[in-house]
Amino acid sequence: MKSTLLTFALVLSASALAQQRKEITLDTDWQFSRDKQEWQTVSVPHDWAISGPFDKKWDLQVVAIEQNGQKEATEKSGRSGSLPWIGKGYYQRTLQIPEGYGHAELVFDGAMAEPTVYINGQRAGYWAYGYNTFRVDITPFVKPGNNKLAVDLQNVEESSRWYPGAGIYRPVKLVLTDKSWIDPWGTFFRTTALNDQEGTVEVTTTVKGPVGADTGIEVELRDQQGRIVAQEHVTKISASGEADAVLCVRNPQAWSPESPYLYKATVRFMQNGRTIDEISQRVGLRTVKVSAEGGFQLNGKTRKLKGVCLHQDLGPLGAAVNKAAKLRSEERFSRNAET
Repeated sequence: MKSTLLTFALVLSASALAQQRKEITLDTDWQFSRDKQEWQTVSVPHDWAISGPFDKKWDLQVVAIEQNGQKEATEKSGRSGSLPWIGKGYYQRTLQIPEGYGHAELVFDGAMAEPTVYINGQRAGYWAYGYNTFRVDITPFVKPGNNKLAVDLQNVEESSRWYPGAGIYRPVKLVLTDKSWIDPWGTFFRTTALNDQEGTVEVTTTVKGPVGADTGIEVELRDQQGRIVAQEHVTKISASGEADAVLCVRNPQAWSPESPYLYKATVRFMQNGRTIDEISQRVGLRTVKVSAEGGFQLNGKTRKLKGVCLHQDLGPLGAAVNKAAKLRSEERFSRNAET
């Protein structure tokens, strides 16, 4: 009898763990082709155009630049690097879906351009752009085990006046959750009051999927030493899945460019005392106000905004994100902005 109970408890425990949020970065084992005939193995982020060859035909224009006082049209090239970014590209890979999950989605940080996403030959989603993060709910199209993921892209002529890159040029992530899950895109932290003695943070979160009885939202804020500085439990979740909480932080550390202090905020969706889903993110406590009298004010102090127009490409390194190169370019542009 004890052995039977122990086995049953282990099954329940494994089931509960299997349904906890799981995020998998899909960076390897991709196949890429320009014609669906010849395929090569690549890693993502990937920019198919950066390998060349260079040819001015890709961005050739015969125009007169009126701002420069030109009266006659002449040949112009080089505006997008003379790299072969125009045309179609195709990606595919196997997608492994474990047992025990009720919801699955893909999060693309960037794919150039107009990506159409297919799962097992069925169209699962489309993004009519090349920039910005987008996500695709693939729950209706996947099954436990191996699934085929395919992404078709196309870059059309004259769709960019600088080098936009080509391909899946940002990370891709598979997110697996229970059938009820916290939507990070529907979760917001707002600092509504802040002084040396106390800070007030209003939290709104959204639960997707069915919300049954005996459910609630738990929100906590931890400092950089891991100590809980504020905590709230909310039992009221609206019919649309939204819940609101208010956190009061004693002796808060304000965020500023000179002192970018970040807390760790965690939101949990609870049912019958068990955590169904959980998300965490770094948050800074700061107030922002814009007025005709004070201009832009951060934490009650007027500040001047300094910046540059920094495109997402990295010149000869292409559009596929390179963290080290990004940090170097941002540091360089920050120094230039200061001077």
